[in-house]
Amino acid sequence: MPTISNKGHQMPASPIRKLVPYAEQATKDGKHIYYLNIGQPDIKTPEVALNAVKNNDIDILSYSRSEGSEEYRFKLAHYYNKHGIKVTHEDIIVTTGASEALLFLFSSIMDPNDEVIISEPFYANYIAFSTANGVKVVPAICNIDDNFALPSVETFEKLITPKTKAILICNPGNPTGALYSKEEVEQLAALAIKHDLFLVADEVYREFIYDGDKHYSIMQVDGIDEHAVIIDSVSKRYSMCGARVGCLVSKNKVVMQTVLKFAQARLSPPTYAQIASEAALETPQSYFDEVINEYVQRRNTLITELRKIEGVKVAKPKGAFYCIVELPVKNTDDFAQWLLEKFDINGETIMVAPAGGFYSTPGQGYNQIRIAYVLNQESLIKAVHILKEALKVYKD
Repeated sequence: MPTISNKGHQMPASPIRKLVPYAEQATKDGKHIYYLNIGQPDIKTPEVALNAVKNNDIDILSYSRSEGSEEYRFKLAHYYNKHGIKVTHEDIIVTTGASEALLFLFSSIMDPNDEVIISEPFYANYIAFSTANGVKVVPAICNIDDNFALPSVETFEKLITPKTKAILICNPGNPTGALYSKEEVEQLAALAIKHDLFLVADEVYREFIYDGDKHYSIMQVDGIDEHAVIIDSVSKRYSMCGARVGCLVSKNKVVMQTVLKFAQARLSPPTYAQIASEAALETPQSYFDEVINEYVQRRNTLITELRKIEGVKVAKPKGAFYCIVELPVKNTDDFAQWLLEKFDINGETIMVAPAGGFYSTPGQGYNQIRIAYVLNQESLIKAVHILKEALKVYKD
């Protein structure tokens, strides 16, 4: 019988999606599920984006340019300039989601057995992208007890070896909601320059910052042009996860020329989705003001309710719409499956994301879950009540 590759064996299953079969069975059994496991906002997509697709007069749905349509990239550059990120359309390559941007970047800047330092816990698919390229993840470990603050620059520097090619951060963070300050970003930038590394920032949650804080991009740092790469997406910003449009932004010409070769190999990003994404850039600020206000209320409600449960520890997010919750159980993989298979209150249960998959360090995160507060406040209160009652009866 033919065999699959070692890479195929090593590719991890998604901690967010691997419980889907159990959720589907629970639904068939008549249970109502509160989905806390995935960052799919219930916020409506801006009408301007939807109307751009509904009302267009395209006769032939043709390829776009491999780097994305020029008109869209011009408008993206204008968006970034408004946020203090000084780039032109030539510094942007449009991709099929932020995921493809990271895959192209890893393929462009790292060879098998090279290393990337990532603040941990991190978006689970970073491991998948690394595995796909034979790259080793070196974690810079953050801790729930200090709200998942970024480790010191000294900690990062100790992790650098001759194999290190890049440092990757998500700011604000998925799965923690941590927000990194201007000072922290500048310190990492200085470290990248000192050791001639790439500094990569996944900034897809840039718009979701709370409590009066401000987002500071790596590309706002002076002297970072040859080292900095931004990964971005329309998925969360405009509640357009299904569009699958992201981009890679860098002023490093060699990086961009190399990424473009990978982009050419997959031909082009989706045309209709680019039309919607271009139109989404016209979304008024009032949309974001309302969305951010809603997420702040959801966050506050969720944190308040979780902290009422004995034995539960939760970090308070400063951005994005996720939080890590530590539970008084040994293995949240088993607990999450049990919630779907064997527990309900009046026919209702919850689906959570076990946090072990957001760590590369063996043994870490197995008593934690990630909650995405993408449900309304009433649903969040009900979901936390279900969690509270489940913990009373669950046996490890």
